[in-house]
Amino acid sequence: MTESPFADIRRLIATMPEADAEAAGAVAARDAELTKPAGALGRLEELVAWLAAWQGKAPPSLDRPLVCVFAASHGVTRRGVSAFPDAVNRQMLDNFAAGGAAINQICATYGLGFKVFDLALDVPTGDICEGPALDERGCVATMAFGMESIAAGTDCLGIGEMGIGNTTIAAAIYAALFGAEPAHWVGRGTGVDAAGYARKVAVVETALAHHAGHLSDPLEVLRRLGGREIAAMAGAILAARLQRVPVVIDGYVSTAAAAVLHALDPSALDHCLAGHVSAEGAHEEVLERLGLKPLLALGMRLGEGSGAALAIGLLKGALACHRDMATFAQAGVSGRSGA
Repeated sequence: MTESPFADIRRLIATMPEADAEAAGAVAARDAELTKPAGALGRLEELVAWLAAWQGKAPPSLDRPLVCVFAASHGVTRRGVSAFPDAVNRQMLDNFAAGGAAINQICATYGLGFKVFDLALDVPTGDICEGPALDERGCVATMAFGMESIAAGTDCLGIGEMGIGNTTIAAAIYAALFGAEPAHWVGRGTGVDAAGYARKVAVVETALAHHAGHLSDPLEVLRRLGGREIAAMAGAILAARLQRVPVVIDGYVSTAAAAVLHALDPSALDHCLAGHVSAEGAHEEVLERLGLKPLLALGMRLGEGSGAALAIGLLKGALACHRDMATFAQAGVSGRSGA
């Protein structure tokens, strides 16, 4: 029998490394000597330990943080699920290249690397109401492409996306993985009106019915209901784990890629941080189901890695405090008394 193309992905998941407890312990030991009360920096202290545990070194580094945005188009958009036309996909890539998008400004402010990946933008995936978005080989090849996104090296990866119609795709993935009525997962996306929202719900309902009986495998959910950007982000998250690179996930659509990996192995996201909770759909509930506590809650729903980039900026601040604060001994400050 010919082996499924998905077999390679399952083998990689089985080889995922664990966190480095010794590195995290070294961060905690230094933290206890810094000129502040224990725990005074709250979650910032935990974040530095998390970075160290997944980079496998103390102190950790954020010398080459990178935000990757994966762009794709979707056949389902012909059903009127977005307030914007498909032409926006190419126009936004041009805007990224010209430095005119929000993500460009955030990355420049925090000194983050930024890459955009065009995933056959002019070739939409299949309409999920009529057939699978991708075949198995195409899905695995796209995941492999996403895995190559960090080939040049990085010490922290932020993942984001851009693709008209992809909030509908994400909602379909969540409905397949978690159950509940499709309307529970569908949001307003780019700002559709009531009629557009109803079309989105109907599309998800139709897609789930069409693919019924084939959605027990998370990788089948990905290829049948997903898109190239979601497959590529799943590949990037997995590659980062294998190379001990911490990951910051962006919003509603990016989290759909993480949800597929979590469904395959609940430990697959241990090296991931939720950059923010989006105002889109039921993102907060999704994060709770995945065991991810968002770092920011700003009411954002832009996508394009914006929330992930802001969160990496906060990580840089946390690391600077840990690395550059004086210890009690260095500053000549008295430590905690025995009282």
